[in-house]
Amino acid sequence: MHPIGVQTKNVVNDTHPEEGFALLGRTGFSCADFSLNGYLLNTSLYEEKVNAFFDKSTGELEKFFTPHRQGAIAAGITISQMHMPYPNYVPRGSRELNAYLRNVVAPKSLAVCAFFDCPYLVVHGFKLAYFMGSEEEEWKETEKFLDFLAPMAKEMGITLCIENLYEGLGNHLVEGPCCRAEKAVERIDRMNDKYQAQVLGFCFDTGHANLVGLDFESFLMTLGHRLKVLHIHDNDGVADLHQIPFTFTQTRENLPSTDWEGFLRGLQSIGYQGALSFETAPVLTAFPQEMKAEALSFIARIGHYFASQLLPGAQAEHRR
Repeated sequence: MHPIGVQTKNVVNDTHPEEGFALLGRTGFSCADFSLNGYLLNTSLYEEKVNAFFDKSTGELEKFFTPHRQGAIAAGITISQMHMPYPNYVPRGSRELNAYLRNVVAPKSLAVCAFFDCPYLVVHGFKLAYFMGSEEEEWKETEKFLDFLAPMAKEMGITLCIENLYEGLGNHLVEGPCCRAEKAVERIDRMNDKYQAQVLGFCFDTGHANLVGLDFESFLMTLGHRLKVLHIHDNDGVADLHQIPFTFTQTRENLPSTDWEGFLRGLQSIGYQGALSFETAPVLTAFPQEMKAEALSFIARIGHYFASQLLPGAQAEHRR
C-alpha cells in the first residue's frame, strides 16, 4: 500500500516536535510533508519582510531540527517530501531580497532536506509570465534557478520537484507556471539528461489543478514516471482553500467539485507508487483543537481509501 502523509504544519511545533509526530503516527500516517516553508512566509516576502531564520549556519539549522528528526524517527514517520519557502523570486522585490532567496534560503533548504534524509524538495517556479510577456521567457528564469541548485541536489541525492501553480489576473485565477504537462515532461527530461541524475521531477497539486481546470487523468498520464510527489487537497473551484477531499460539490446531486475519479485513474495508469500526501493544514485550524486528532484520522482514512483504489483492478471494479 502507498504511504499516507500530511503536512507537519499545525501538527508539529518547535517546542515539543516529538508530540506532533507521535500524533501523526497514532492517527494513521506513515510519512509527512515537512513544512519548511512555514519558517519564512510568502505573505512576508511579498512585503519584503525577511526574518533571520535562514541566517543560521547549516550546523545551527541541523541543531535546531535535531529534535524534529528524532521525533519523526521515534514515531516511525518518514519525511517523504519537503517544501522550500516561496516565492523563490519576488517580481517587484529588491535585488537584495531576491539574491538572499537564491543564495541563502534555497541552498540551506537543500541542506535541511538532506539532514532529514528527505528525497524530494518542492520548488515553486517563478511567476513572471505577465512581466516578461510569455511562459517560455518565464521558464528560462526558473531554469536558471534550477541550474544553480541542480549540482547541489545531485550531490545530496535530492530531486527538486516543480509544481503546477495558478496566477491571479484581475479578479480571475488563471494557469501559472508548470500547467502544461507536455512542456514539463520535456524540461524535466532535458535537465535530468544534462546532469545524468534525477535532479528534477514533478509535484501534482490537485487543488491548483482544479482551480484552472486541468484534466487530471490526462495530465498525470503525460507525466508518467516523472511524477514524484503529490499535494492532495480540495476547493470549490474558486479559491485555493486546501480542504479535505470530497468537501465540495458542483450540484445538489453531490457531484464532486474535484475530479477524484480521474485523479485515481491517472495514478493507477502510470503505476504511481509514491506517498499519497495531503496539503490540508488549514483544516486543522478550522476544527476545534479538541478535534484535531479526529480530523487527522479522517484525512488519513481518505488516504487509505485512495490507496485501496490504486490496487490492480480496483478502478474497474468501482466503475461496475
